Amino acid sequence: MEVIVIKSNIRKLTKREINKALFSNFNREQRVTRCWRKAEGEWVLKDIAFTENWRDDQYEELVRYLVNTVDTGGTVWGVFKSERLIGFASLENKFFGSQSQYLQLSSIHVSKESRGEGIGRQLFFEAYKRAAEMGAGKLYISAHSSEETMAFYHRLGCVEAKEYNETLVAQEPYDCQLEYVLDQQ
Repeated sequence: MEVIVIKSNIRKLTKREINKALFSNFNREQRVTRCWRKAEGEWVLKDIAFTENWRDDQYEELVRYLVNTVDTGGTVWGVFKSERLIGFASLENKFFGSQSQYLQLSSIHVSKESRGEGIGRQLFFEAYKRAAEMGAGKLYISAHSSEETMAFYHRLGCVEAKEYNETLVAQEPYDCQLEYVLDQQ
């Protein structure tokens, strides 16, 4: 996987750093016009328009979730520009799948003003490296179904998951279940 070097700092976050203040300037906004849906066994783009954003209580939930990731042996990365968080990703520590081949890339987000700069790709590569070090065969992603989000993952080489994690499907029924085989380099 080719990585684009950008002028920002990426590093693992400690539990102590993960707090609501970390996200004070993070802009989650995403204007969605079309989403992928499975209809009669085929993936089709549907006109579904909305603006995705996080409320205050959702940032609090995010902090709890990311702290739990660290507490359970997972990894959280942050990308910083001028000491301001502009992107983050998290990789869980629990293997699953019929052959325990999957580790979940549980989040990857880039602040609105920093999208298109290669930050998401850089975060994905960090998760890729760590999952490979841990012995995973594949990354598992329960991804937002928006056209833009799916285009990002497809450009990286992600495909529909061979095995669905039913717990994740139940939590986010409109997400697309993806995988990335770790030996694709």
